[in-house]
Amino acid sequence: MKPSEDLNPSGDRGPVLLRPPRAGVDPFEWLEENRSAIDDLVVTCGGVILRDLGLNAVSEFNRAVRIFTPDLLEYVHRSTPRTKVGGKLYTATEYPADKSIPLHNENSYTDSWPSRIYFYCAVAAGQGGETPTADSRRVYQQIDPAVREKFERTGVRYVRNFTDGIDLSWQEVFQTADRAEVEAYCEAHGIEFQWRSDGPALSTRQHCQASMRHPRTGDMVWFNQAHLFHISALAESERGSLVSELGIENVPRNAFYGNGDPIESEVLAHIRDVYEKEKTVVPWRRGDIMILDNLLLAHGRNPYQGDRKTVVAMS
Repeated sequence: MKPSEDLNPSGDRGPVLLRPPRAGVDPFEWLEENRSAIDDLVVTCGGVILRDLGLNAVSEFNRAVRIFTPDLLEYVHRSTPRTKVGGKLYTATEYPADKSIPLHNENSYTDSWPSRIYFYCAVAAGQGGETPTADSRRVYQQIDPAVREKFERTGVRYVRNFTDGIDLSWQEVFQTADRAEVEAYCEAHGIEFQWRSDGPALSTRQHCQASMRHPRTGDMVWFNQAHLFHISALAESERGSLVSELGIENVPRNAFYGNGDPIESEVLAHIRDVYEKEKTVVPWRRGDIMILDNLLLAHGRNPYQGDRKTVVAMS
């Protein structure tokens, strides 16, 4: 299968653009016939954007996704607010329109993550709102070798504190109000947990990978969210308010080296700079489907104006 000639400006660093060969092609038949070729492109390039399929409803997106995978994932142990729109489809992260969402690989702050992410543009924002991507292989290569070595030697420790009324509740994160279910989930995933009567209702700690080898391509990829979970990811005013109110040890989320050492500010700045340099952007069009290999391409969200609706599925 040959990508469209009007490939995105990033060349070989982002998802490739695919269109049916002519107007009027049945989109579902075309996806069935080309499923294997599309899958190969996702693994090779990290992702594809399917355009001009003529899809006009979330239900049609759901049908299209099921062609690639019959088994979609529930979004449990979440880190951002989302709304279920039916079945196992969710809104993209519900975050203020004037804010950007840093590039990240979905659920790379845990020991369990989706291999594929499917995005559907139900409504394209009037301005902005793109879903930028960055090749995790290139990010890995561009990280300073000394920084990379320390992260790979120690891993990343993620600390979360669930305080009523601040950020996500533990009930929303774990999708249950049953403490026994939370404890069972934590024990199954190697998450240290502590129910508390002072300050946060629940505190958790989890040690995870900093990088990994892609199971199909053999490439090393940068695969963690230290730069996003670290308190320095917040605006200075928000960070100062949280620390003043809760104390640095009780902020909703933070990240450390796996041995508990603090991550240096210059290291975090370096990682964020690499992501920024590797970022590529393709504007959304209504009806687009973007399929990403979650290990090969990180994704984020640009600020926007006007209405925007993006639906997500994971497998």
